Amino acid sequence: MLIGYVKEITRYPVKSFQGEKVEKTQVMDYGLYGDRSHAFKDESRKDKFLTITQCHPMAQYKAEFSGGEPLDFFPPLTITMPDGTKKKWGDPEIQEGLEALSGRPLSQVTYSPAHVPIGAIEEAHLLLITSSSLDRLSQVKGESVDGRRFRPNLVIDLLDDLPYSEENWVGKTLVIGENVQIRLTSTCTRCMIITVHPESAEKDSSILSTVIKERNNQFGVYASVLQSGEIRTGDEIHLTEWK
Repeated sequence: MLIGYVKEITRYPVKSFQGEKVEKTQVMDYGLYGDRSHAFKDESRKDKFLTITQCHPMAQYKAEFSGGEPLDFFPPLTITMPDGTKKKWGDPEIQEGLEALSGRPLSQVTYSPAHVPIGAIEEAHLLLITSSSLDRLSQVKGESVDGRRFRPNLVIDLLDDLPYSEENWVGKTLVIGENVQIRLTSTCTRCMIITVHPESAEKDSSILSTVIKERNNQFGVYASVLQSGEIRTGDEIHLTEWK
């Protein structure tokens, strides 16, 4: 059953940095190509990464790949710093700045283009939201809510424009484009990260309060990859009962 179309595709080359919108990309076994493939480990906590939760100014950093999507190495990764200057991944000034902001010892980690483990990419391979749900949340709050706060990989435009219908997809399969298949695994429980403005890093607790009150703190759905392949903005999305 055709339910909608891919409106936006966003990957996050560096965990907790701003995302990179793309018109097309490969869906790998771990999610979008290069998603959370680079990160900073928090050496003050065992097996933990530094995120916006511990260091909300991370939202002011942006990461972008330049080049194609080779499987044996990542293309060059450029980091735009909060002051607008650009650095290459691995430049010591990036880590030094984050250590100063967070007050924590850090180390850089880069995973393979072929596989990024769960942990770096949180609880599941992909996170989806719908424009209908975002519009309804904005109506309830009385002002426009920036969808980037929720850090989705895919934003979907629904044919029926029914808010929160994605919550009914859990346990079902979506087919995106010609052959990509993903299984919806659970709704997404939200945390303080959505209170951080995706560019200024200013905090607004009313966003989280609204989601808690109106949606029992659930917004968006997680998905796992069943079949990899290429997706593009504008691709058709079909809902099936396949398990």
